[in-house]
Amino acid sequence: MSIKQTGSDVILIGAGIMSATLGSFLKELSPDWEITVFEKLESAGEESSNEWNNAGTGHSALCELNYTPEKPDGSIDITKAIRINEQFQLSKQFWSYLVDSKLIKNPHDFIMPLPHMSLVHGEQNVAFLRKRFEALSKNPLFKGMEFSDNPNKLKEWIPLIMEGRTSNEPIAATKIDSGTDVNFGNLTRMLLGHLENQNVDIRYRHQVEDIKRTEDGLWELKVWNMETGAIERHTAKFVFIGAGGGSLPILQKTGIPESKHVGGFPVSGLFLVCNNPEVVKKHHAKVYGKAKVGAPPMSVPHLDTRYIDNKRSLLFGPFAGFSPKFLKNGSNMDLLGSVKPDNVLTMLAAGAKNIPLTKYLIQQLMLSKEQRIEELREFIPNAKSEDWDIVVAGQRVQVIKDTDAGGKGTLQFGTEVINAADGSIAALLGASPGASTAVHVMLDVINRCFPQYINEWEPKIKEMIPSYGLKLLEHPELIRKIQASTARSLGLSDNIELQAAGSVS
Repeated sequence: MSIKQTGSDVILIGAGIMSATLGSFLKELSPDWEITVFEKLESAGEESSNEWNNAGTGHSALCELNYTPEKPDGSIDITKAIRINEQFQLSKQFWSYLVDSKLIKNPHDFIMPLPHMSLVHGEQNVAFLRKRFEALSKNPLFKGMEFSDNPNKLKEWIPLIMEGRTSNEPIAATKIDSGTDVNFGNLTRMLLGHLENQNVDIRYRHQVEDIKRTEDGLWELKVWNMETGAIERHTAKFVFIGAGGGSLPILQKTGIPESKHVGGFPVSGLFLVCNNPEVVKKHHAKVYGKAKVGAPPMSVPHLDTRYIDNKRSLLFGPFAGFSPKFLKNGSNMDLLGSVKPDNVLTMLAAGAKNIPLTKYLIQQLMLSKEQRIEELREFIPNAKSEDWDIVVAGQRVQVIKDTDAGGKGTLQFGTEVINAADGSIAALLGASPGASTAVHVMLDVINRCFPQYINEWEPKIKEMIPSYGLKLLEHPELIRKIQASTARSLGLSDNIELQAAGSVS
């Protein structure tokens, strides 16, 4: 049974943080536009955006060592750290606008203040961390960062990690109190709830089966209504594919030239979750270590305080693994089905280049619980196996493409927007840092796909995001103003303006 539907101005595929963010932007910029959202699951934010399927780190490069590589001359490159931090500042500004405008409420339901820390062991790593601290702490975006290699100070900062530690190996950490824990699942549900109140048509249990261009330039979607079994047809002037790991197969069906020679490599993840409240209350921070040699950036080990389901939790991981599924609720045929005549050589080249990575993922997948607990003991020496349970996290699909720098079949570890030349359709592929930079990425989509409206929309965009179009480092006074105002709006700090300039102990 086929039902012909009237068209929308905009169709968003996937009810995750990306679609929710873009929909929220467009409703503020063009309130009269008709927007429809299709989601194959029963509710919003149930795949990558779900609070149990990601680390919840407000990624701002405060603690993630892979964003500050060491150059051959021994100096620290902080370029990427600055970029990631500025992108998260955009997210906080937009969320603050939504809270101040009473479009969403109760910010502590989705964001909490939490120290971000980096932790390293060994003389060489301690020297690296000290240099990283010296490079970052001079920067106004990282004001308030502290460094210590004093075990007594570290016992104050991270008592659970220092308890029972007998090794004489050098150890050091940095700490900054302006970090956050973000419940992206709750935030996604809040944003989509707001959109429903704005008459956005959100259809759950609707799966996009096919997509094609019509003669009059619209996009027609073939959608399976999973509740009734009916096949529906919907048209739109603009389509955004924000279906997480499911974006690539839908993008391939569009047939646009930009979708060619692009593949995806799925990576699964597991976390250890503490079930002992006495252990949970001994730790209050997100503590990131260094990734093992050969591990993907998303596998950096970290011990995190989390706020989930209105209670404090403690998670350690992630442990990487391999599954051919592109979504947690996907099919074992996803990877094979994504191989097409135009990308088969790209995929084969990626396979040949990444044999060590594949081996690493398989090794991780084969770990027993006790072996995972042994890795946890590098962070918590006294960890007991019975205090921890295993939780399966979300699926990520890394972009594979041909690049000038990396050659054929290069595995990309960031997020990437792919859009048609005429801006009528766009898709988001990739993973980390993902949700934290949703506002930055969706502003990129708006600039690419709606250039004809930018002049008209710019005043409203600047109202929502005061730093829009500016490089924050060129306006240090604006950094203080924005950090103070977002902290107040989001309930993150009463005295962020008074944070220490940083210290070494």
